[in-house]
Amino acid sequence: MPYSSYKNIGIVAKEFQIKYIRDDFIVETEFTISDIFRQELELVLNEGVVDNSESAICENMIYPILKEVWKMYRSNFVIWSHQALNYDEKLCGVPDYVLAKRSPLGSVVFDKPYFVLVEAKKESDFNEGWGQCSAEMIAVQRLNQIPEQTIFGIVSNGLIWQFGKLKIDIFTQNKIFYSIQELNKLFAAINYIFQQCELQLDKS
Repeated sequence: MPYSSYKNIGIVAKEFQIKYIRDDFIVETEFTISDIFRQELELVLNEGVVDNSESAICENMIYPILKEVWKMYRSNFVIWSHQALNYDEKLCGVPDYVLAKRSPLGSVVFDKPYFVLVEAKKESDFNEGWGQCSAEMIAVQRLNQIPEQTIFGIVSNGLIWQFGKLKIDIFTQNKIFYSIQELNKLFAAINYIFQQCELQLDKS
């Protein structure tokens, strides 16, 4: 049963017995966005085809933003794009992006622990996005075998970004949504997620 079979988070919560709550857990952590990035993003938004498919959203919107923050954390993490992530026959498939620990064997090894799952969705299909993303987060929790670790999830249509986290059996969805219209706030939210992952990696 691939991740895409989970059409909303309610199905996931019931099947895997996780509690769903809404709360604002993001602590915006300032990030300096380069002028070059701002110019590139503006060019893509003005002149490019950015949202005709989920692949286009991934390539033109989501990955460039993730990559800009990842550069600060690249010594510890690798962003994997469309890499198979399988736990069992119920939790299997290919997330759009996974933030994983950088393996001591190099960037060619998809190494645990995994920390962040990212799903791209067209338009406003966030319910289905969170169904997939939350199932992926449960798979990661089981693969990592560190139930007290916080796993983060992001669902985005490129313009709007939503954040969630899973710890033990509680899934928390951040009440505040973020938008590229407020780029500084969006980057501060993503920077917070990466920072929390780095702190957890240091503890482990």
